[in-house]
Amino acid sequence: MLKLISSMATRQVLAELAAAWQQACGVEVSIESVGGVDAAKRVQAGEAFDGVVLASDAIDKLVAGGQVLAGSRVDLVRSSVAVAVKAGAARPDISTEAALRSAIAAAPTIGYSTGPSGTALVKLFERWGMAEALKAKIVQAPPGVPVGTLVARGEVALGFQQLSELMHLEGIAVVGTMPEAVSITTIFSAGSCAVSSQGENLGSLIAFMASPEAAAVKQRHGMDPA
Repeated sequence: MLKLISSMATRQVLAELAAAWQQACGVEVSIESVGGVDAAKRVQAGEAFDGVVLASDAIDKLVAGGQVLAGSRVDLVRSSVAVAVKAGAARPDISTEAALRSAIAAAPTIGYSTGPSGTALVKLFERWGMAEALKAKIVQAPPGVPVGTLVARGEVALGFQQLSELMHLEGIAVVGTMPEAVSITTIFSAGSCAVSSQGENLGSLIAFMASPEAAAVKQRHGMDPA
């Protein structure tokens, strides 16, 4: 069996691709999806995983630390951040940078994740000079908890997270991705864990996940090939 760990953003697309590869190759694949910060910590601790799929900069840090083999990083998908509101709520205009900024200023509460999208959003707020003003109404979802869940419960009025994590959730409406001028896109990559002894099978799985044949599955889950 191949054991992989990933962040939540790629959970569904990886599950579908792994199932297709498993059916073709006959090798069982188990993928555990958790918060990205937790996933990285577990790989750093030397837990017995064959492969890891995280944001590309997180993979690079694991390579630098020796937990992921140098030269094994393969970029799999590009994932854009989208904006969501509770189902039935008014959808704000987010078509331009100015419109998005106004929507954020008007929202009573704003939710984002602990992952790379949340970090990038905070930097955007700082660039706009709004970070201090927004501090009191920002809600950060706990690791592994989709921001959309907080939106669906009514705990957050405006939620920001990878489109792939929002599009399949019930109780919310995806307004759209952020406008091009301030779009936030994360590349998620795979890497081979140094503790693995299944390099050949893992290499075959990752190659399949990065292949043109996988493009349709990625797009179905709101992602683009890397």
